[in-house]
Amino acid sequence: MSQDNRHRHQPSAQRGRGPRLGGPHGGPGMGMPVEKAKDFKGTLKRLIRYLRPHKVQLIAVLVMAIISTIFSIVSPKIMGKATTKLFEGIMAKFQGVPDATIDFEYIWHIILILLAFYVLSALFSYFQQFLMAGVAQKTVYDLRREVNDKLSRLPLKYYDARTHGETLSRVTNDVDNISSTLQQSLTQLITSILTLIGVLVMMLTISPLLTLIAVLTLPVSIVAISAFAKRSQKQFVRQQAELGKLNGHVEEMYTGHKVIKVFGREKKSLEQFDEINGRLYEAGWKAQFISGMIMPIMGFIGNIGYVFVAVVGGILVTKQSITIGDVQAFIQYARQFTQPITQTANIANIIQSTVASAERVFEILDEEEEVREADKPVSLPEPQGRVAFEHVKFGYEGKQPLISDMNIEVSPGQTVAIVGPTGAGKTTLINLLMRFYELNDGAITIDGVNITEMKRGELRSLFGMVLQDTWLFNGTIRDNIAYGREGATEAEVIRAAKTAHADHFIRTLPGGYDTILNEEASNISQGQKQLLTIARAILADPAVLILDEATSSVDTRTEFYIQKAMNELMKGRTSFVIAHRLSTIKDADLILVMNHGSVIEQGNHEELLAKGGFYADLYNSQFSKGGFDQEAG
Repeated sequence: MSQDNRHRHQPSAQRGRGPRLGGPHGGPGMGMPVEKAKDFKGTLKRLIRYLRPHKVQLIAVLVMAIISTIFSIVSPKIMGKATTKLFEGIMAKFQGVPDATIDFEYIWHIILILLAFYVLSALFSYFQQFLMAGVAQKTVYDLRREVNDKLSRLPLKYYDARTHGETLSRVTNDVDNISSTLQQSLTQLITSILTLIGVLVMMLTISPLLTLIAVLTLPVSIVAISAFAKRSQKQFVRQQAELGKLNGHVEEMYTGHKVIKVFGREKKSLEQFDEINGRLYEAGWKAQFISGMIMPIMGFIGNIGYVFVAVVGGILVTKQSITIGDVQAFIQYARQFTQPITQTANIANIIQSTVASAERVFEILDEEEEVREADKPVSLPEPQGRVAFEHVKFGYEGKQPLISDMNIEVSPGQTVAIVGPTGAGKTTLINLLMRFYELNDGAITIDGVNITEMKRGELRSLFGMVLQDTWLFNGTIRDNIAYGREGATEAEVIRAAKTAHADHFIRTLPGGYDTILNEEASNISQGQKQLLTIARAILADPAVLILDEATSSVDTRTEFYIQKAMNELMKGRTSFVIAHRLSTIKDADLILVMNHGSVIEQGNHEELLAKGGFYADLYNSQFSKGGFDQEAG
């Protein structure tokens, strides 16, 4: 199975995105491995720069977080006053104090204050989330737009050097990871830090001794968590690796199920699945079990601390050092104290993962772009189609030169066939012509104008392409044909379809021109797909045609009609034909025979056969082997 496909079909955690961790209170996610950034500080600073335009909203978020946290933190202390007042009344009655009563009016007053505090805390928390949602989405919107603009400016060599899955992962998963962190984790982090500081202050105001007891449980918790987290992390890494293998195996089996059945390998396939699935089960069980032990252990250590606080607090109450309400409030604070620490530890991991995602996105933004277009671009209002290659030299980065000192002169309206074995440089020639790659030396001109002096968009609009590999998008047949020219009318679309002999089969479909092609256009045949791409090229009405064995995917009868349509279309236009079957280019005005990046022979069919050189050998070997087709280079 190709690496590209493995990459594309793995879950998000497998595709370079740091895994999302457990909930805000810790849990199994705490043991998950986290991808780390190479330059954490630099990337974090750069990510923060995207937040600068929203600093007013961020300050408002911080203020609301502070107010919300203050309301929630002071509530236990106030509640403690009600408890103290209730306890004092009960004790006075128990001790037989004359006219002793419980001051319910005071207690109800406290309850009303608490209700108001809780409502205000919730409201400020709501507005904090509301504002942060706007900041997060606007930030990610700007980042997505910047990445999309950058991708349109990257040269073809960038895409050739990377799998589609890798680029998609960075554009979607990594940006989503940043979005989730800005939306959820950032507000959680602010609230957790404020809560931690506030709770610690409130605990110290009640009793420094009890605070010391509560804080002493933390090192024990950290040691226990670290021991279990390290063991579970190994299993999570193993789980991810096995999950990737299982996904790869399943995809291979489903995409190649016909081949598997033909060779009778079903049993072997199932055995492999069971083996990988077994390893995944074992790794997953161990990972979840070990990481699942973290919360019970934290709870156990927290309960021990709770017992010590309760016992010492009771002793202090008997000595009248503090009130019983303060002990109750302190116990609530002690419960709250570990929660923000756990949250902060979790969020620190998430931020580390997010910074790693941001670094991968910034790597795209920092990629070398296409060579800048000319400051004063030249336009061709009426292109004739005269093409010339003048002393062209080209080689892919870090590799041997592929084309050296190529010279070609193509007159307007000529049909030029390009032939040669695999790797000869046929497709490279077309890529250079359309300026997908920049020349190392020399020049390519169209109607005497160097292509580097033209805007890339205008240059490419001169060309119409029909490739062996069809490309159709999810939409109606009408839209797919109309893609050839913006603003095409219904009549022009139908005329193009008729010229390509596609109109008849389109009308036999249930929806006619409104038939919607699915994502891979698998609801029509390969030959019909090719007819549509030809109709699209006809509608584009280009000055120069590029045909990559456009009729290779259709039957002989259809090929005859397509060839006729092509001959009509090619009249008066310069056409470059990458030939696989040499029998289809006998009538070409000029045949370029390429090998190892150089044009080693050129002439028409009869001239090249008469030479008895490389072309003659190719032609004769093809027919002696029963029509063997050379592949495109």
